[in-house]
Amino acid sequence: MKNFNFDNLEVPIIQAPMAGGFNTPELASSVANAGAVGSFGFSFTNAEKIAETLFITKKLTNGFLNANFFVFKPIELPNNTILLKAIEALNKLSFQETYELKIPQEPFYFSLEEQIEATIENSPSIITFHLGLPPISIVKKIKNKGIKVGITSTNLKEALLIEKSGADFTILQGFEAGGHRGIFDQEKYDEEVYLDNLIKIVKDNIKIPYVAAGGIMNGKDIKKVINLGAKAAQLGTAFLCCPEAGTSEIHKQYLLNEHKRKTKLTKAFSGRLARGIVNKYIQEMENKSILPFPAQNTLTTPLRRLSIKKNNGEFINLWAGKNFHKITSLNANDLVMKLKEELKD
Repeated sequence: MKNFNFDNLEVPIIQAPMAGGFNTPELASSVANAGAVGSFGFSFTNAEKIAETLFITKKLTNGFLNANFFVFKPIELPNNTILLKAIEALNKLSFQETYELKIPQEPFYFSLEEQIEATIENSPSIITFHLGLPPISIVKKIKNKGIKVGITSTNLKEALLIEKSGADFTILQGFEAGGHRGIFDQEKYDEEVYLDNLIKIVKDNIKIPYVAAGGIMNGKDIKKVINLGAKAAQLGTAFLCCPEAGTSEIHKQYLLNEHKRKTKLTKAFSGRLARGIVNKYIQEMENKSILPFPAQNTLTTPLRRLSIKKNNGEFINLWAGKNFHKITSLNANDLVMKLKEELKD
């Protein structure tokens, strides 16, 4: 394992962890080899696959790697009436293909303890968490192995809780960020703070370092957050069209060509708020019954997989930040080098 320190980063960039196959060994290793941090989103990955992926990736790079996990909350499926309504909502979509819907069964997610054990054995430099605080015992276990811990926050209260947990740093996620919103409890009021204001609110109230995330697409954006005190910038959408990324071709087409569309937060794909490009699915699922997170994610998986197979972007989760129109399709190394050069301007 290469011991991580922000001061040792050649390029102050963390390629965002994106669960669902977007991050690949090729992408993470290319970013790490270019002097930034390569990441994996392992939230929906079993322990065996985590170990295999990290083993493969570490053969491709000696650079900094980050493994990320969602902090799932225990859930129960709703009563049969709501279950049937959630299935009916999907069956009434204008999607013209036949697919089978199955009611999700427990366990709804993998054991975090088992996932972390497999991760620690393969020694990434960083382990990060999203959607809440992991158990303090897990934070201590990771840190005892010399691995740095980072946790996402979307407001000052969350950042203070993260500092108290013993984490080494926090990732400040602005409201403009693509993918899943990191708020600890989405049933409570969301302050919906955009990144620049979030940094200004948090910076003088915590002592741990912070990384900036949300809508960052180029060197100018990175320089701005660094000047506001961030130790690094986390970019996700910017890497989605790299050839090394596991992004589907139809998703890439929308990112590159559908710039007139807006993005929107929706629970309709996974049961939890996430930002993506507006398509028919988001529009047709407005105010419809959905299952709690992550059961809704399991329920919609057959639809999304078939949509990708049919090259239909109207019924898949087109995760993207608000500034996706700035995206390029450079390979990962060239993108990091371009961002590095832009930082000098």
